[in-house]
Amino acid sequence: MTGQSAYLAGLSAEAQVCRHYQDHGYKIHARRWRGRSGEIDLVFSKDQEVIFVEVKKSRRLETALTRVSRAQRARILQAGDEYLGQFTSGLATPCRYDIAAVDQIGRIHVVENAFLE
Repeated sequence: MTGQSAYLAGLSAEAQVCRHYQDHGYKIHARRWRGRSGEIDLVFSKDQEVIFVEVKKSRRLETALTRVSRAQRARILQAGDEYLGQFTSGLATPCRYDIAAVDQIGRIHVVENAFLE
């Protein structure tokens, strides 16, 4: 896949995941939110909780789910902390970090709280 086609496939996957979350009652707050420490693909809220979503596209769902490196995870967590800084309750704001995998035929698999150890 060329750089341009990979970029467009990523945008398409993000749009699919955004619709998936919205169909389940989530409110979108940001797409490709960029802070000093990194980017978060999608930011939603539901029931007073902020949900950060990292979208991964691959031919197979299993492969997509393995594509978040330790360094990328650290950047996403730092960016999430930065994003939460805009709320009155700051880092005490209820939140979670999900990974949404999209395969080549458009199936979506979401792992909620994917960064819990």
